[in-house]
Amino acid sequence: MPDVNTSTPQTLSDLLKRARAIAGLTLGELASGLGEQPPATLRRDKGWVGRMLEQALGADASTAQAPDFAALGIELKTLPLTPEGRPLESTFVTCVELADPDAISWETSHARQKLARVLFIPILTHRRTPPGERLIGQPLLWTPSPDEEARLRNDWERHMRTIRQGYAHAITAEDGDVLQIRPKGARASSRVWGQGPSGELELIQPRAYYLRPSFTAEIIARSFALSTAS
Repeated sequence: MPDVNTSTPQTLSDLLKRARAIAGLTLGELASGLGEQPPATLRRDKGWVGRMLEQALGADASTAQAPDFAALGIELKTLPLTPEGRPLESTFVTCVELADPDAISWETSHARQKLARVLFIPILTHRRTPPGERLIGQPLLWTPSPDEEARLRNDWERHMRTIRQGYAHAITAEDGDVLQIRPKGARASSRVWGQGPSGELELIQPRAYYLRPSFTAEIIARSFALSTAS
């Protein structure tokens, strides 16, 4: 396997070169190159795959709100796919800003910052495949098209109208065409400050934005069409 360079990449071409160099490896092989052991299951360590790739590619974000490669303005997202290329699950974007929703617009939102430019790393797997045997695919660099951003913005603004009215708890995973909101927290009892119906802050369950699998499937299809046409 190639040597794993964990220093921070200085250019986009450097980042893409590194991502392509690890494509074709299993996560177990990558872990071995980093001196780590893959877990037997991800049930209690769902963030392991993302952390491994962040380490292997030299992610440098200093805060949870900044893109993973802050100097390049690029967010890293793993994308579990079936061998046929179908997304297996929704893709975590970022936590929802609940405490002061009136101060946020789409242009200044964490969601837009995270989705402005994304490096997707496909992970080819079946749900029951042990983490160490899952295969790293070729990287996909994505910038939303005007239509894609309009769809993301429309969902975000609809969600935020509900949040500003104090009803974040009423948003379900069924809401949103491409960008959904789901509860997020290490435990069901986790709480953060959010705006209630009266306009006062109250403790509510944290929530996060996710891209629907149908939307990431569109991204894959569009990117594949562009690559075969070029």
